[in-house]
Amino acid sequence: MANDTLAPQRVRHTLKLRLLTVKRVQALSPQLVRVTFTGDDLADFISASFDDHLKVFLPRPGETVPKLPELGPNGPLWVEGEARPIARDYTPRRFDAAANELDIEFVLHGEGPATRWAAQVQVGQQLGIGGPRGSFVIPLAYDWHLLVGDESALPAIARRLEEMPPDAVVQVVLQVADQSARIPLVALPSAQVQWLYRSDAADSAAQLASAVQQLTLPSGAGYAWAAGELTAIQAVRKVLVEHHGIDKRHIRAASYWRHGAAATHETLDD
Repeated sequence: MANDTLAPQRVRHTLKLRLLTVKRVQALSPQLVRVTFTGDDLADFISASFDDHLKVFLPRPGETVPKLPELGPNGPLWVEGEARPIARDYTPRRFDAAANELDIEFVLHGEGPATRWAAQVQVGQQLGIGGPRGSFVIPLAYDWHLLVGDESALPAIARRLEEMPPDAVVQVVLQVADQSARIPLVALPSAQVQWLYRSDAADSAAQLASAVQQLTLPSGAGYAWAAGELTAIQAVRKVLVEHHGIDKRHIRAASYWRHGAAATHETLDD
């Protein structure tokens, strides 16, 4: 297998800000809501990778529509002294150009503004998005794939499984609050899916890292992807490198959130 078929590719996209309207709302579990958006602004929308992230702009209290900035040559132009919209990072779960639809899935946890918005969302409401500014495209040509994450990574993992060929060899480790948070995933013949429940563990970071350490990974060239809470994914990445001996170039690990902090998204590299 030639190395060039295994090298991830970085693809840049023109930054655009879009105002979208809610078309459908579907509760996937008590903790996860899928919101389908539509609107003329979705024309030429691109999402080339399963773990792309959008900047979602939420209305501030008292607003029905978020105020989006103008775009300058170096990015958004914010008016000095004017309150900015509330912004959070989310994964584009599904885009259907023919139907002009974009799905974003919101985890309902805590008391943050995104959770409050998603808990009350109704058809016809609006929010803004920016991006994706770029995509990190991981080839499907690896001999095997490992996907690890918590609820915040569930949309990306579900999308990745749907994009894989039927004969893909995949191991998935998903950590959620409890059994009620499980959702159906596409069934690949060679996929092994392990669900972990934080309700069963005193230390959720250790629970996830331990499950990854106990895996028997296939032979051949593989790629490991992990995302979720900062300390848990740091521990998982350490296990992948030190216990399983995976080349760091074949690992993509990201913090999608951290305890006690808002609006965090960080790729974990040395």
